[in-house]
Amino acid sequence: MSAEPREPDFREAYQRTRKSLIERLKNWEDQKSWDEFYKTYWRLIYSVAIKAGLRNDEAFDAVQETILSIAKQQKEGKYDPEKGSFKAWLMNMTRWRITDQFRKRKKDTAMAGFPGDDDSRRTATLDRFEDPKGPEIERVWDAEWNRNLMERGMEIVKTRVSPKQYQIFDCDVVKGWSANKVKTDLGVSIAQVYLAKHRVGAILKKEIQQLEKQLL
Repeated sequence: MSAEPREPDFREAYQRTRKSLIERLKNWEDQKSWDEFYKTYWRLIYSVAIKAGLRNDEAFDAVQETILSIAKQQKEGKYDPEKGSFKAWLMNMTRWRITDQFRKRKKDTAMAGFPGDDDSRRTATLDRFEDPKGPEIERVWDAEWNRNLMERGMEIVKTRVSPKQYQIFDCDVVKGWSANKVKTDLGVSIAQVYLAKHRVGAILKKEIQQLEKQLL
């Protein structure tokens, strides 16, 4: 189960962004934790940036700048959980970095002297995401946050069950195959299908609940 886009340069851009980010954080403590933070949240930030209207390279820039901003504020002790949830804080940090990318695009276009043939569309997109209380960013963020929790939970579950059980669960629950199709195509019994659905589903639910406690 993956929400990764399929552009030819996607994985290369991911690795380049991750490497650059770690290099820029090299003088800070606990690089391992920041690398784990990147692996946990990059899809969420990237997906929201793409849905906001950024291009692939701009979205990766937004990912890197968002995480760098968070790292800096964490180091300076600026995040106060008493003032709001981490989820809302991360959303605002992401929104500001997306806005920065739109402004940079607009500036670059103006400096290059290109006609703004679709500038009105870009401006409308920017306006929706600039409003900190606007419904558009919150709607997109909530949907992608839940998707990210599910994907992260599935990644954890994959390491805790057998490959066969994970495959059965993926086909039955994620892909939505019928129990008979899973039985026939994977060469397993109906009892194995129901067992995998129950066992893997219970582990996934528990992992998502733990993630929600940690992240909200």
